[in-house]
Amino acid sequence: MSLESNRTLGGVGAILLAIPFLNLIGIILVLIAMKGMAEYYNDDDIFKNALYGFIFGIVGVVALVVVIFMAIVGLAVVSPVVTPFAGLGLLIIAFVCMYIFSLIAAIFYKNSLNILSEKSGEHMFDTAGLILLIGAIIPLIGEVLKFIAWILVAVGFFGIKTSTQMPAPTPAVSTSEEKKFCQHCGAQLQVNAAFCQKCGKKIG
Repeated sequence: MSLESNRTLGGVGAILLAIPFLNLIGIILVLIAMKGMAEYYNDDDIFKNALYGFIFGIVGVVALVVVIFMAIVGLAVVSPVVTPFAGLGLLIIAFVCMYIFSLIAAIFYKNSLNILSEKSGEHMFDTAGLILLIGAIIPLIGEVLKFIAWILVAVGFFGIKTSTQMPAPTPAVSTSEEKKFCQHCGAQLQVNAAFCQKCGKKIG
């Protein structure tokens, strides 16, 4: 795909990433765009880091779902005396796992955005990567920062220049402008000649 197509995919995907329930579609579009950017700028690390970030993010979510499921099952099979402690402990483990994996994912995303910023010259990616990492470090409030970060990523994608304006070529001077001929005898004349050197007639 062209740079224009990757730029559009990345921008739309980053916007969808910031919208709940559309995150998965958004990250897929961003990954496709990152793959295209990696090929365009000839740097595989752009895509690899984004892919690792996606994988760690998914692992974190899966870990949370699995542990919550275990906690729900535990509520049904464990005795009432042990259940509150077991359920709370599992939830704490779930959120710690998700926090760690989300933090690792943010680090990889930041690396990818930093490289893309360097290659494209669009420094909005640097800012977005930093905010994304801070959002992963700070619980709860960090979700707002992540939202802002992905919006900035979208701005960065749409801000990438798709073409470099080349200077207009200097028009070639035609032969007829360089040379002058007598209209009477056809002899070649100097450009500023008033009379023909061959037939002596006045040049019109």
